[in-house]
Amino acid sequence: MATVSIRNVSKSFGSLETVHGVSIEVADRAFVVLVGPSGCGKSTLLRMIAGVEDITAGTITIDGEAVNDVPAKDRDIAMVFQNYALYPHMTVYENMAFQMKIRGRPQNEIKVKVQEIAETLGLSPFLKRYPKHLSGGQRQRVAMGRALVRQPKVFLFDEPLSNIDANLRAQLRAEIRSLQLRLRITTIYVTHDQLEAMTMGDLIVVMQDGVVEQIGTPLDVFDRPANVFVAGFVGSPTMNLLKGMVCRAGDRGWVESAAGPLPLPSNTMAPTGTEVIYGVRPAAFLLSDDPAAVKARVDTVEPTGESTQLHVMAGAEKIIVVFQERRHFERGAEITLLPVRSLVHLFDADSGKRLPCISDSEPLRPAFS
Repeated sequence: MATVSIRNVSKSFGSLETVHGVSIEVADRAFVVLVGPSGCGKSTLLRMIAGVEDITAGTITIDGEAVNDVPAKDRDIAMVFQNYALYPHMTVYENMAFQMKIRGRPQNEIKVKVQEIAETLGLSPFLKRYPKHLSGGQRQRVAMGRALVRQPKVFLFDEPLSNIDANLRAQLRAEIRSLQLRLRITTIYVTHDQLEAMTMGDLIVVMQDGVVEQIGTPLDVFDRPANVFVAGFVGSPTMNLLKGMVCRAGDRGWVESAAGPLPLPSNTMAPTGTEVIYGVRPAAFLLSDDPAAVKARVDTVEPTGESTQLHVMAGAEKIIVVFQERRHFERGAEITLLPVRSLVHLFDADSGKRLPCISDSEPLRPAFS
């Protein structure tokens, strides 16, 4: 298989720079997800890896060999696009066999390989059908099959599930991950869906405006977001982010905010008077009569069956709270919420960067085992 090294890679279109000095190391057989909002540069970066977009600056290497000047067809990379890009006049078999055919492979070899991949992807009953007679999920499997028959060193996905309905998307998400684990192909996957990133990747790369904001395992990025952008982007519902100032009196510490006084995490290293953004995820609240609990009024109740989501007003701040169980609340009810101190994050109000805490000295989980 292959390692992929992206070192200080930039991309400009005229005077407009859209990717700014990105560096990422992709281990052999890893599944790495590039995630971020539309227009953040992730698809442009993927196209540069594939060789269909020129690199303005920096170096991309595959298995230690620089490929900046290597044509796309010679990089031994297969790419699956958002719109499938199937040939409508060819059957499933012909679509999957096409790349091997133009490379001059023997017919027997093509037949064996196509049938093998079709069996793996559950496409064997559809080999004689044309794309117009397939569902969206089946078309996406054909696009994957066409890439797999080439036995590439690296597999690239550019938002392959964005045009598929939610239920099928969840199914294909699991299938793609299972297939990658089985075939052990180095894979780079682009998505704007943070749920896809969290559930599929060994490593996720969070991007914004052409810059890498954080690289880490899904749980490390979730548990220790590097800045306010990552904190607000990763997680659903999004993290509550409240402006305030660190205050202390004796052995008591809190953050004074528009929601009221918020309990200060015991492991914080932020000095008194620091202007901060107080981050707490919706599921990190407890109903409590603790004196440090925040008074809130229920504005909206959203039961999902498995959990209960509340939109509440705490002082002048809107807060989202999630209980991982069925609970009954009336609109307008007064409740008191206690953030779990060990799950609170503090960010610098000016830079947006996560403020260090005592627990940051603990070793991070390894990206790969």
